[in-house]
Amino acid sequence: MMTPEQKFARWVRVSIATFLLMFVYFILADIWIPLTPDSTVMRVVTPVSSRVSGYVAAVHVHNNSPVKKGDVLFELDPAPFLNQVQGAEIALQQAQLTNQQLDAQILAAQASLKTAQLTAHNDKVTFERYLRLSGQQNVSQQDLDKTRTTWQTSEQAVEELAAKIRELTIARGERDDSRNVTLQKYRNALEEAQLNLGWTKVRAEADGMVSNMQLSPGWYASAGSPALALVSNQTDIVADFREKSLRHTQNGTDAAVVFDALPGHVFHAHVTSHDAGILAGQEAVNGQLSQPEESNRWVRDAQRMRIHVALDEPLPKSLPTGARATVQLYNSEGPFARFFSGLQIRLVSLLHYVY
Repeated sequence: MMTPEQKFARWVRVSIATFLLMFVYFILADIWIPLTPDSTVMRVVTPVSSRVSGYVAAVHVHNNSPVKKGDVLFELDPAPFLNQVQGAEIALQQAQLTNQQLDAQILAAQASLKTAQLTAHNDKVTFERYLRLSGQQNVSQQDLDKTRTTWQTSEQAVEELAAKIRELTIARGERDDSRNVTLQKYRNALEEAQLNLGWTKVRAEADGMVSNMQLSPGWYASAGSPALALVSNQTDIVADFREKSLRHTQNGTDAAVVFDALPGHVFHAHVTSHDAGILAGQEAVNGQLSQPEESNRWVRDAQRMRIHVALDEPLPKSLPTGARATVQLYNSEGPFARFFSGLQIRLVSLLHYVY
């Protein structure tokens, strides 16, 4: 029969032994079977805006409606952009007509050049004959000078026509319309106008769900200003662990996930990637001296690093971005580690029924 003092001493020893066992368990568990409640369901949220400015003519979706890639979300009034397309088409046609006029002018100038060359040749022959006759004293110096002037004027006319043809040829550009610089400029303007017209229909760039819609017919949509948010259907689970808990974690490490919104259900998963760093490790380049971190604590808080986890099985229902979760890692493949880690995450899943 134990005395009260002996019973008390036994309970003290049992408590100390239990505390030591739990202490050792948590140290080992934090390395080989770490668990964190700091996990969140993340989805890519894309602000949707029009690439051109205009008044909204029609809205084809409503808040929280699911959409597929390529679906038209809303349309802008196309009238101003149709006018731009028509204006660009007219400008291109005018440029083509201008090139045709230049072609006609070049042909006319070439014909004039041939006539001028013949005239210059005849004037040269006349001058040379007068020059021979002048040597024989058969023509006056005045007549010789006159024929020289006529020949030089004809040669100058030939050079002016040749220069004019070169000028017209440069203005005309390439004969191949596909390489003609002037036509290409107007074709580019037409393509840009057609592109802007196409952008009056704002389409979904990926599958997702419309959220935070802020527009209605008659609303002025400014280019680049978000009008709604598109929440992607692809989920990414991020989990923050203490650094030492990730010593044995690699890409592909098995994991288990429990969601607050789905208590009692444990989902199999695996680690897909580790973040390269966190904001606290990013030094701002501002030209100032560094400021060491100040702390009066002997043991500082452990730094947490982020990993990404993907589920190996589909969710029974879609969870909103920001939904909370608990992630269990299987850093050890041993049977005891598997047993205790499974027990640990299932206990958490049951506790989610309570809180």
